[in-house]
Amino acid sequence: MTRKEALKLLMQYNQEDFHLKHAKTVEGVMRYFAKELGYGDEVEFWGQVGLLHDLDYEQFPEEHCVKSQELMRQHGLEERMIRATASHSYGICVDIKPEHEMEKVLFAVDELTGLIGAVALMRPSKSVDDLEVKSVKKKFKTPSFAAGCSRDVIQQGADMLGWELDDLIGRTILAMREGTLD
Repeated sequence: MTRKEALKLLMQYNQEDFHLKHAKTVEGVMRYFAKELGYGDEVEFWGQVGLLHDLDYEQFPEEHCVKSQELMRQHGLEERMIRATASHSYGICVDIKPEHEMEKVLFAVDELTGLIGAVALMRPSKSVDDLEVKSVKKKFKTPSFAAGCSRDVIQQGADMLGWELDDLIGRTILAMREGTLD
C-alpha cells in the first residue's frame, strides 16, 4: 500500500478536519520514531499505521478498533497493520496488547499528541517549535485541561516502552516538530 492509497482509505471513512489532522500528526510522529529507533526500512509502514490507526473512529466510535479490523480486512490490508492499529486501544476497546515496539509507540503517542497539540495551541506561537517538556508536564497534571487525553494511557505507554514520562514527552515534541505530511 502506498501513502496515497492509505490516505484515500482514511478519507473514505473520515471527513472531519480534526480527525484528518490527528491522523497525519500521528503518522508523522510514527515516521519519526521509526527512524529514531532503528526501523528506517519500515518508515512507510510505521507512517501508514499512524495514518490509519483511527480509521473507524469518526463513523463507528462505539466500535472503535473493532470495526477498523473488519474494514481493513475488506480492503485487503495485511494482518500486521490490522493488529498494530487495533492494539493502540488495548484495555479500552480491545484486548490486543501492544507487543512490537511500533505498537507500543503508537499506544504511547496517540493520546500524547493530542495533549501536546492542545498545550501548543495555548502558546502565543500556537506551535510546538518553542514548546518545552515542563509546559506539557504542567498541563499533564491538570486533568481538566484536554480532559479527553487520558493521562493513564500516556503513562502506560511510557511504561510499556520502558521510558520516563519526560523522555516520552520530549521525544514526541521533537517528532511533532518535524511536521506532518500533506
